Amino acid sequence: MHLLINIDVDDLARAEAFYRDAFGLSAARRFGDGAVEMLGAQAPIHLLRKPAGSNAAGDARRDYHRHWTPLHLDVVVEDLDAALARALAAGARAEGEVREAAWGRIVQLADPFGHGWCLLQFLGRGYDEIAQ
Repeated sequence: MHLLINIDVDDLARAEAFYRDAFGLSAARRFGDGAVEMLGAQAPIHLLRKPAGSNAAGDARRDYHRHWTPLHLDVVVEDLDAALARALAAGARAEGEVREAAWGRIVQLADPFGHGWCLLQFLGRGYDEIAQ
């Protein structure tokens, strides 16, 4: 199986700058003026320019205000504090404080396009600390 991650955005240049500066991704291929492939994660991330108000799924329309979805992505980092500072400087919004658990540390973020993200820093054996 090959996984691609597609993220709808309303401003492709702003999204490219955000994902470069926040997560260290780099632009690779461009697909006309409507999409750019960002590399540096385990799966390619395609930023897709889709206007606000355009058809999304079913009767829904795209809205780039903060929204909730049962799907979000986690970015595993070595240094949560440094990664959080980088993401905030790039335009992310923290949604709560850094929390600690037996497996590590986590903070929830929203990107400038309303999508939810988490930064994770594993400690000890990571999720194996709580695996049964």
